Amino acid sequence: MFSGLVEAVGRLRSRTPRSGGARLEVECALAGEPLRHGESVAVNGVCLTVAASGAHGFAADLSPETLSRTTLGRVPVGGRVNVERALRVTDRLGGHIVLGHVDATAAVRAVQLLEAFRVLRVALPPALAPEVAEKGSVAVDGVSLTVAAVGGDWFEVAVIPATLEGTTLKDRRVGDLVNLETDVLAKYVRRALGEGRASLETVLAGWGHAEG
Repeated sequence: MFSGLVEAVGRLRSRTPRSGGARLEVECALAGEPLRHGESVAVNGVCLTVAASGAHGFAADLSPETLSRTTLGRVPVGGRVNVERALRVTDRLGGHIVLGHVDATAAVRAVQLLEAFRVLRVALPPALAPEVAEKGSVAVDGVSLTVAAVGGDWFEVAVIPATLEGTTLKDRRVGDLVNLETDVLAKYVRRALGEGRASLETVLAGWGHAEG
């Protein structure tokens, strides 16, 4: 489990095909104790298991499904990646609960520069639309962000200067693919309601009336 607060920006040192999947080697410097064999680590929002580690980075294996469902098979060697180690039970949850289970990849549709800030408009796959709400949370390439606006087939996030400097989001350009993970709480609410019986917006509106 992760929080979506990126700890380091690493570089993809190599990607070697292996049994239908691939092995990634990532060069990065994480604070604290070194990663251990078998430990979970998120790379661009994808939960991976450390297969080997050293002073300057780690290696992890990608299954064929991970290659097909995420952007990790497309990151160029030498490209920058977001890295976050798994949470401890006692850690502060500064972002939101991120599992590292990517729901879909989607294209960046627009990048708006607002002095030190940046607004990204990202395509919203129809299957995920009920799980993305304005002022809710979403992980983009493993970065916990607040949804600023939602359209029929897109959503926007406003990225603050600290996040731009500490993640790869400042590298994103129109047409780039990013990994998306919706809020796990939204997934469970949607499941509990049942497909087509009610929308998250209806439930949230009801909560608002109840609190008022």
